[in-house]
Amino acid sequence: MSYHKIYLKPKKEESLLRFHPWVFSGAIQRIEGKPEEGDIVEVNSADGRFLALGHFQIGSISVRILSFKPCEIDHAFWVERIRIAYQLRQILGLVDTPANNTLRLVHGEGDNLPGLVIDVYAHTAVIQAHSVGMHRARYEIGLALQEVIGEKLQNIYYKSETTLPFKAGLDNESGYLYGHDVEDIAMENGLRFYVDWQKGQKTGFFVDQRENRSLLERYSKGRSVLNMFCYTGGFSFYAMRGGAKLVHSVDSSAKAIMLTNKNVELNFPGDMRHEAFAEDAFKYLERMGSNYDLIILDPPAFAKHKEVLRNALQGYRKLNAIAFEKIQPGGILFTFSCSQVVSKENFRLAVFSAAAQSKRKVRILHQLTQPADHPVNIYHPEGEYLKGLVLYVE
Repeated sequence: MSYHKIYLKPKKEESLLRFHPWVFSGAIQRIEGKPEEGDIVEVNSADGRFLALGHFQIGSISVRILSFKPCEIDHAFWVERIRIAYQLRQILGLVDTPANNTLRLVHGEGDNLPGLVIDVYAHTAVIQAHSVGMHRARYEIGLALQEVIGEKLQNIYYKSETTLPFKAGLDNESGYLYGHDVEDIAMENGLRFYVDWQKGQKTGFFVDQRENRSLLERYSKGRSVLNMFCYTGGFSFYAMRGGAKLVHSVDSSAKAIMLTNKNVELNFPGDMRHEAFAEDAFKYLERMGSNYDLIILDPPAFAKHKEVLRNALQGYRKLNAIAFEKIQPGGILFTFSCSQVVSKENFRLAVFSAAAQSKRKVRILHQLTQPADHPVNIYHPEGEYLKGLVLYVE
């Protein structure tokens, strides 16, 4: 099959020769024909050598690479890529595990499928496209999922209204590609939770904190826990299972708080240790006393692009400064950033500045990142987005 061809400027092929999966608009010398956004294009060097195939898009990233070898981007291609991703999750022990049926099956560039995210909750796969190319391929991806997973997969829900480029003018409605409306109770490390993949954030749950929640459980015994930006309560019910004395969950969304309470009741019916508050995080932190000796700060991304990086770092400093000021002596702080444009160094510097401002003695116990089902392509270090520190505050 012939595709529209893109030719790069001289010496602009180096990143592709190092298998980086993006072509930036500034690297392009000329385009043969008029590809539409989402079309598959062939990328060539200035002297006409084949370099890669990928999805064409409008913006600073002009091509997201699907293959560095000539091939057909057909049903067999999607089946092979999804099968490789599924086999990795089997190796990780996340498939057919009685205590866990929640996992990320495809993590964009980390699984050599840039622009595609697939999370699995029990019998339901939720597909999220971050590019027009993946949006256009959604039905082919759904068929490949069914072929790879088989009858264990009963529903496929497509949800990309908040992740696709709004300028593309797509008629993008969320809905089931396969199966029907169902309420699945998913399980993670033996704890159960409701997932609202239709109206909740991201694909319905933050799968990327699984191992960090498990670590928190080990520190929770006998402690008073504050879970800020709790969303649907993930850290909260791990803290309760870990033997926390009390757990307070805070989120600005009343709907998230309702789901948090449902999830706590699902795991610990009638347990009076938990209380939830629908309130702005900064307002809650400012008015609270020194009531907690374990605090979790897991805010939404403060920076989604580099232009607002400075403001984001100020936000992290301010948030952590309040926590350092208020946490009890001997307290433990779990603090995170999920902003891709905030580097590990920038985040650490923001937290260090907040610690210095508080004049407390602070030690790093753990440096955290995303779990193995959110793999980072070694040629695409930008895929390491989740950063966390566990700190002991004297």
